[in-house]
Amino acid sequence: MSLPDDYQLTEFQRMIRASVLPLLEQALPREKIRELDDASEFPFEAYDALARAGWMGLPYGADFGGSGSSFKDLAIFIETVAYHNAQMASAYLATVVYGGMQISHGASEAVKHRILPRIISGKTRMALCLTEPEAGSDVSAIRTRAVQDADDYVIDGQKVFITCAHVAHQLVVATKTDRDAGRHGITLFMVDADSPGVTIRPLKALGRRMIHTNEVFFDNVRVPAAHMLGTLNGGWNGLMRGLNLERLCLSAAASGNIQRIIDSAKEYADTRTQFGKPIGQYQAVAHKFSDMQIMAETTRVLTYRVADMLDAGLQPTSETAIAKVVATENNCKCADMGIQIMGGAGYMMENEMQMYFRDARVGPIGGGTSEIMRSIIAKQMGV
Repeated sequence: MSLPDDYQLTEFQRMIRASVLPLLEQALPREKIRELDDASEFPFEAYDALARAGWMGLPYGADFGGSGSSFKDLAIFIETVAYHNAQMASAYLATVVYGGMQISHGASEAVKHRILPRIISGKTRMALCLTEPEAGSDVSAIRTRAVQDADDYVIDGQKVFITCAHVAHQLVVATKTDRDAGRHGITLFMVDADSPGVTIRPLKALGRRMIHTNEVFFDNVRVPAAHMLGTLNGGWNGLMRGLNLERLCLSAAASGNIQRIIDSAKEYADTRTQFGKPIGQYQAVAHKFSDMQIMAETTRVLTYRVADMLDAGLQPTSETAIAKVVATENNCKCADMGIQIMGGAGYMMENEMQMYFRDARVGPIGGGTSEIMRSIIAKQMGV
């Protein structure tokens, strides 16, 4: 089994699935995934293969060499990539969505025409530097400072848990340009990762080792004022603009990974025999598969719904938060059930199920914790 051929998909969306999976199977085969995960090495070959095929340009306009595709097109693509490997989807999102869309919305025309074609071609990778040791869910509490000095700004501070910063060419950095203004004092800048004063230190995490997180230090880093993204002290609006899209993409990635977990567990259950028959024929195991498929379908329906809402021009804040909670928590539950179905084999490092379990666990944390999502939902309800 693979991703279901949903009756609502367009021909272009069906083509995405038909094209992307064979491409990734060739550029990033299963044994290569295990090898790179063990070595904590970025999947450069697969990333470059997606770029050569034109997939980095999905959300960008034709003026920059992109295809200007819909939100649902992007969701289908992310779901498909994550079905092959969730980390590969995160590698794509770090540049194309989290970093690149800030360039698309906030950079000057000169910077857009310089950077976006390089993102689309795969020559420029990006990372979004937002979280700090003392500022995670409370973005308004960031302390990284940017102080104007003639035609430059000088940045000092520290970021943490920054995905893909170690392989990024450009960083989108959230700074405070007005120390006392809370969220109204945030300004975004594009910073060259090779700038003097930038230090990037990889962190060791439980999962997602191919695209691991990093600490990023800024020590008197000079940035041209022309690299400001959006307006002075207007960074909060830029960050908020991307939240619904981020939650959609995280939901789509979880949807694809859930189906991969189900298929992997079923492949094992079809061949593993106990007491004279395959374990999948026992009701205790069969019901686990039923519960997993219910979670897969629920996640997929919610993901497609919010994609359609975004394409309709709506701002579905509550709906994207709901989708993110359901998708990422279902992903964790399914990965745990996959290990239980496989028993000792699922717990062994030689099998991928343990990697799915490790990789899924960050879902209810990253991109806004499940607790913050629930607070957003309650606020939208007027509670």
